[in-house]
Amino acid sequence: MPRKRKGHPVHGWVVLDKPLGMGSTSAVGKTRWLYTAQKAGHAGTLDPLASGVLPIALGEATKTVPFMMDAAKSYDFTVKWGENTSTWDAEGEVTARSDMRPSAADIFGVLHEFTGEILQMPPKFSALKVDGKRAYDLARAGEDFTLKARPVRIDRLDCTDAGEHTASFTVDCGKGTYIRSLARDMAARLGACGHVITLRRTRVGPFVIKDSFSVDALEKLPYEGRVLEALRPVETALDDIPDLAITDEDAAHLRHGRAIALSSDYAQGVTQAKDLAAPPMICAFHGGKALALCELRGRMLHPKRVFNL
Repeated sequence: MPRKRKGHPVHGWVVLDKPLGMGSTSAVGKTRWLYTAQKAGHAGTLDPLASGVLPIALGEATKTVPFMMDAAKSYDFTVKWGENTSTWDAEGEVTARSDMRPSAADIFGVLHEFTGEILQMPPKFSALKVDGKRAYDLARAGEDFTLKARPVRIDRLDCTDAGEHTASFTVDCGKGTYIRSLARDMAARLGACGHVITLRRTRVGPFVIKDSFSVDALEKLPYEGRVLEALRPVETALDDIPDLAITDEDAAHLRHGRAIALSSDYAQGVTQAKDLAAPPMICAFHGGKALALCELRGRMLHPKRVFNL
């Protein structure tokens, strides 16, 4: 007999406004403890020196985490001119200094070079793996290694404030973008030294900062009988996936892992709207709740993740 999980069967997403100094793993543990949930996970690591949106999945919502890994993100960040650091943020040691201070005109003049599809070299102090080891572990040990540049997507990059010693930016970007690398490359293009001193994530896919809860706010909710106010539906992470209401009979088939047939018109409409490099995904609903994430092959809908809600 399988061992019963500790905690309660709580299902849904919590949009945490992660504070500075807290790691993503600690944030997940804290949220799971507050909800006494059986299981929890997060969509997108946020460094301890960064604050902002950290979507935390509880219970059956953890099955939708993979669909958030490709989600677009938004950040606000500030660059301090004059110093490079080993980590390209305020945590590292100073590695170079420069008297160059870019003007607002200089900054606005290069922003277009860092939008669209660009190649970016990840920072050595990152969670990327090199021969099975984390890059930041190798960097801290003083080992010599090389990371490969990789393509990332910058949808929008704006300078919101430009002073003598700092400049602030907002960016909308795709997965895998490193803001520290973006700041490093902009500084180099401007002939200056610079590193990130503040970083705040304001969006991950459908999860935005205005809907987030601080740790203090979450801690108060149970005492006020309002703990479910911060819990968003499991299917929130699936906003970009078509949904389909199904019959009782089809629901029974999907729950048991059996494929169901769709009308040819519906199947054709979905395949025409989606990139056919991979089979389209559909979220099947029954009784107003998400029942299963399914893969559409031809006219057949095959369950890939069944939700026990």
